[in-house]
Amino acid sequence: MSSIKIVLADDHVLVRDGIKALLEDEKDVLVIDEASNGEEALEVLKNNTPDLLIVDIRMPKKNGIEVVKIVKETYKDLKALVLSMHDSEEYVVQAIEAGADGYLLKGASKEEFLKALYTIASGGKYFSGDISTIIMNNFVNGNRNTTTSNEQTVKDPFNLTKREKQILNLIIKLKNNKEIAEKLEISVRTTQVHRFNLMKKLAVKNIKELSDKASKYNLI
Repeated sequence: MSSIKIVLADDHVLVRDGIKALLEDEKDVLVIDEASNGEEALEVLKNNTPDLLIVDIRMPKKNGIEVVKIVKETYKDLKALVLSMHDSEEYVVQAIEAGADGYLLKGASKEEFLKALYTIASGGKYFSGDISTIIMNNFVNGNRNTTTSNEQTVKDPFNLTKREKQILNLIIKLKNNKEIAEKLEISVRTTQVHRFNLMKKLAVKNIKELSDKASKYNLI
């Protein structure tokens, strides 16, 4: 079996190094090049012929969704796996519409990451559990959300996802990361990422400030 050739595109060196370290023991996987932004990723692809592009959804000089769209229009056989810290419905839907073959949260385990990689490389699709629910709601059941961004902003100035509001509610109930992860059947790492994103979005430093702001804007 020939090696699965991969190009990594992420603006964080530590993330790229982490993925390479994770793949070190995989004898049939080879990282042939890297890119630190969207434009660089497209330039790298002009000089390489990988089987799979692993791309971060948020990068400077063209984000991951823009890169995937161009890649799918230019390189018909190239597979694309989108990595993200966000399980936002908006991001997932945009990635799929751009042609992504998979969408995986950065909090995924090594086992799930490898499963996604091999599934996509062999011609399949891979979306983590939480993402699959979004796909079902939007593409299978035909319940695409048509609410405009302006309407969303009026209702929620922070544009929190349903999952973020769910986790926000549990945090305010003084649930710790492990308890939240068990209740929602997600990893502790994914819970930590959500907590970090919530604190950042609401511009707060502690749980009291988070609770006060959530009450002020009727987020729960």
